[in-house]
Amino acid sequence: MEDRYTRLYARIEQALREKPKRDALYRAMKRGRDARAQALTTLPGGERFQQEVRATKLRCLDRQDILVAQFVEKVRERGAQVFLARDGAEAIQYILRLAQERQARVVAKSKSLTSEEIEVNHPLEAEGIQVIETDLGELIIQQVHEKPFHLVFPAVHKTAKEVAEIFHRVTQAEVPADADAIMQVVRRYLRPIFLQADIGMTGANIGIAETGTIVIETNEGNARLVSSIPDLHICIIGREKIVEKVEDALLLMLAHPLSSVGQLLTTYVTIMGGRSPLGTGGDSRESHIIILDNGRTRMREDPWFKDALNCIRCGACMNICPTYGVVGGHTFGYIYPGPIGIPWTAEIHGLEKAGDFAPLCISCGLCKEICPAEIDLPMLIAAVKHRDMTLHPPPLVNRVLMQAETFARVGSATAPLSNWFLQNSIFRRLLERIAGIDHRRNLPPFQRETLMKRFRRRRRAPLDQPVRRVVYFVDLYANYNAPDLGLAVIEHLEALGCEVVLPPQKSSGYPYVGYGDLERARQVATYNVQHLAPYARQGYDIVVTEPTAAYTLKFVYPKLLDDREEARLVADRTQEFFAYLLALEEERGVSAEQKTLPLQGRRLGFHLSCHQRPLGAGREAMTWLKRRGATVELIETGTCCGMGGTFGLKSGLLGYQLSQAVGEPLFQAFRDAGVEAIVTESSVCRIHLAEGTQLPVYHPLQLLSS
Repeated sequence: MEDRYTRLYARIEQALREKPKRDALYRAMKRGRDARAQALTTLPGGERFQQEVRATKLRCLDRQDILVAQFVEKVRERGAQVFLARDGAEAIQYILRLAQERQARVVAKSKSLTSEEIEVNHPLEAEGIQVIETDLGELIIQQVHEKPFHLVFPAVHKTAKEVAEIFHRVTQAEVPADADAIMQVVRRYLRPIFLQADIGMTGANIGIAETGTIVIETNEGNARLVSSIPDLHICIIGREKIVEKVEDALLLMLAHPLSSVGQLLTTYVTIMGGRSPLGTGGDSRESHIIILDNGRTRMREDPWFKDALNCIRCGACMNICPTYGVVGGHTFGYIYPGPIGIPWTAEIHGLEKAGDFAPLCISCGLCKEICPAEIDLPMLIAAVKHRDMTLHPPPLVNRVLMQAETFARVGSATAPLSNWFLQNSIFRRLLERIAGIDHRRNLPPFQRETLMKRFRRRRRAPLDQPVRRVVYFVDLYANYNAPDLGLAVIEHLEALGCEVVLPPQKSSGYPYVGYGDLERARQVATYNVQHLAPYARQGYDIVVTEPTAAYTLKFVYPKLLDDREEARLVADRTQEFFAYLLALEEERGVSAEQKTLPLQGRRLGFHLSCHQRPLGAGREAMTWLKRRGATVELIETGTCCGMGGTFGLKSGLLGYQLSQAVGEPLFQAFRDAGVEAIVTESSVCRIHLAEGTQLPVYHPLQLLSS
């Protein structure tokens, strides 16, 4: 365990020291997600294509055995050969046998993640066979004996100067640090390899069962040369990539480049079936397709990890992952990097290897939102962390933060003494040393009288005919730290004719999910659903002010509780506070024209927290502020602020320091915007933003009294 964290800390520290590379990586990832967002504006239906991709993948996954058998039959009808490899060792033995039969000396490869997965190059080289990567990025990292840094951009971490030096060593030619000049040198280097290779080896982005064809997508065209010129072509494809029909393939041909770099189609799309003669000696030309299992069948039988098989290898989750965008794939990965790399590594290369980098996931949920197949990556990663906990107990700081509600309850019960301790520098340094909570974080003070206590003491006559009946799900902050905010929520709802109740409830329990204790997360989910579902059945709406709590009730509880009817009912009745408030105001005619504009002249920057994106994306809160006279601008970088719930409360490299590095671009964006204050609905984001920008940060309701 100590070795695991020592290695991880060392890699994070190295990444944080290399700021120019870190900045270049951030810019590259931002270009990818910005280009995707722009491309979606030109696509009919926009992000609805994700639903089509997911439906297609699920349908094909459910029929996988049938489709694999159909694909094999059609491939053989076209004159090619097929080998079903149970694991990497079988695939490698098959390739070595083919190479020995052909007395092959040179293998030219195009980019293939599946071949990286089984590390096919090393055993071939051990037999004296020269293996040359022909994709520029793969060639670069091959020359420096590294692993891919990114699924789509293997060498994105290398500067032009470094690449020029690499090819100077390879070719002995003078190579200017200029992209065009480098490409000219690489073309001259690769041309004879394409022409003289004994074996061409590729992967495939898609296999089409109805036609027995494979689809290879590239932007360089190297795969077309590798697959067509050598007499022997070997393709390694994971069985999960086989789809039913051509229409399915066409959809994925769009989804791959669109999700990755905002392209609507890669420059080269090659659809191959069988093997055509080429000049003299054409009879010796063969095509062999290796369909790799390597744990995929086992994954399909696992109700949690089956979803990972829907991955189309676009790399979008890496483009948006806040911590990957700082530390990169050599820290955040084993062979498969980034968020999707955590479940894939666990299933293909072992839980131990996945656990080495799983702590870098801060459970922001952004990977799920950008994924073209809508894979629930946050819950898959939580499951990896949960299984890893059986081998490695979590660090003390994680256990402390999972008990946030217990500490909040004690903090409120002992306030104001607890607040004095939290402001005492000696105590805070001691707390950091013992519990791992960074002493620099300004923790919100506790209130002796919680919202629950204040609500029970209120004297208010019941409404005869309420317009709506509402359950307010309070969560931690509004209960223990800001009961005045909670009361303001209740008063706004009551002023619009709502009956508001606060049944027994725990906090959402999301820290348990974030740190991987899914058993305790289920216990909390069960408790809350048991107390909320009876109200939901009676027609009560469930209104939530904390974005993470709303996200948990709507998306996490159904998953934790196996989509049980009462969990789904609670999810369906849950709404964000400002979405609910705006609907009520419009229903009551309040929104037509505000008589007073209490926020007239105020210029505000709005921060959209990660868990708010799949909800209302902050639109309703911004509309509410604008209707009260404020000028509101959404300020964002397209990724997380870095706080990651409680992640940013932790001290050290795997906490405060990494969260600060993630937040730097957003802090600068707020400062550059020239706003007078920041508005956010997230109680934890406000801590990070206030410290990082030195600007005042408010919840929208608090602005009316500021």
